[in-house]
Amino acid sequence: MDVAMSAAEREAFLAEPWIGVLAVHDSRGDRAPLQTPVWYDYQPGGDVAVITGQANLKTRFIRESGRFTLCAQDPASPPRYVSVEGPVVAIDEHVDSGVREAMARRYLEPADVEKYLESTRGMAVDYIVIRMRPEHWSATDYGKLG
Repeated sequence: MDVAMSAAEREAFLAEPWIGVLAVHDSRGDRAPLQTPVWYDYQPGGDVAVITGQANLKTRFIRESGRFTLCAQDPASPPRYVSVEGPVVAIDEHVDSGVREAMARRYLEPADVEKYLESTRGMAVDYIVIRMRPEHWSATDYGKLG
């Protein structure tokens, strides 16, 4: 039995608010790819958006390589996952407060959104948004096994 997701299934899955694991190639070539958990946003047919700090290693590697991979999984049984890789199509050097709030609302309970926004307000001046166009997909749903 085939456990692959259709294009519509994989896009709908990725649009859900899973914690993603972003992986990017080490441009220096002296270590394995860097992987880090991230919040992300995605709408079917669109780009993957990640908010991150300007000065971190992940951002440097993404700027140098021009692409990254994001994997999102449902840890419940039976497991499902989507992995998508592609080129960076935009880097917004400043994060609009509305974009930051929308990301927080995607992942947090309503009662926690304002607390999160307030507690990270000072760090937010250094945040950027990196947008990746999905080019290569891998998606599996073990629930299709029956």
